[in-house]
Amino acid sequence: MLERLELRPSRRWGQSFLADPFVADAEAALAVDGRTGPIVEIGGGLGVLTEALLRRGARPLTVVEHDTRLAGHLRATFGDEVRVVEADALTYRFPVGATVVGNLPFSTATPMLLALWAARVPRIVVMVQREVAERIAATPGSKKYGRLSIVAALYGTPELFQSVPSRSFRPVPEVEGRLLVFRAREGDLPVPSVPRFEELVRGLFSSRRKQLGNLLPRIAGSHPAAERWASGARWPPTWSTARPEDLPPEAYFALARVAPSDPVRG
Repeated sequence: MLERLELRPSRRWGQSFLADPFVADAEAALAVDGRTGPIVEIGGGLGVLTEALLRRGARPLTVVEHDTRLAGHLRATFGDEVRVVEADALTYRFPVGATVVGNLPFSTATPMLLALWAARVPRIVVMVQREVAERIAATPGSKKYGRLSIVAALYGTPELFQSVPSRSFRPVPEVEGRLLVFRAREGDLPVPSVPRFEELVRGLFSSRRKQLGNLLPRIAGSHPAAERWASGARWPPTWSTARPEDLPPEAYFALARVAPSDPVRG
């Protein structure tokens, strides 16, 4: 289809299009399952997922497509069945209560997800690079658990679904994909300041091989301050010999609550 449309995928946007209709149907089924609001697809591409969404009854359906060529293709293919918006999904204002679905460019998936989480989109169904999906859903103590896992837990709950081989995409990428469903946290976030929380987590994971007994005093400014922070956050008594990946997200939420206004130093 790329040849027929005379389209050359953009390397700058990390374009690699889903070509497997069975994968598209599985993703569409996840998107419509239990949804109560409108559905917005990010990056309609060649329309494989768009077609699957329509077949699954996803109406009204809006598709946000950044590429002018692909936006024209989607309008010509689906006509009035789909509202195509030519825009950058990073700056698009999603309707309240929307389910957002899409095959995110592997090279830009993380900033897109961070933007969707910050916008408190209630339900997100996406295809991302398998390694990214597994980092998001990783649990404490695992090698893949880190900053992205903890930030994801701040905003909601991820759930992993099927892995997708690279042969399902055109052009064929060097990595595999994986389907991920993310449900936003209801109510207020468990930290008083997201920037402070992110700063703390970034500082502690800057040297993940080091023990927290070496890392936290550098951030708190002194060993006594670090002890006060850890005590106030109710970290376990053995916290100083633990490494950043040993503590659950809730421990970092608690730390952000007891140190909301102190300067964070690297």
